[in-house]
Amino acid sequence: MFASADAPPDAIDAWQCIGCGRIEAPQNCIGICEDRRIKLVHACAYAIASREVSALRAERDALRSVVARLAWSHPRGDGWQRSYRALQSEARAVLQKRERPPHESNAAA
Repeated sequence: MFASADAPPDAIDAWQCIGCGRIEAPQNCIGICEDRRIKLVHACAYAIASREVSALRAERDALRSVVARLAWSHPRGDGWQRSYRALQSEARAVLQKRERPPHESNAAA
């Protein structure tokens, strides 16, 4: 069922009633059932994808923060070197966090 961590999760086709919400199983229906095809994924595959999306959003936010400080900072005099090195250090920390396997970065969080 799981191709790889990078591939989208396998989905199965099912039928869901737009009236009562029944999914391939009897429900108390009020008599207005009409089936529509829906996609379902395994809960484990969804959880893995959800964690990956959360990690990518956190990384995006961290990188956006570094870029915003780079774009809007105005170091005075010779302070630009210190500012540049500090931003470089922050950017490297964000990038190194992503280079670890996902299960290691989740355990550290």
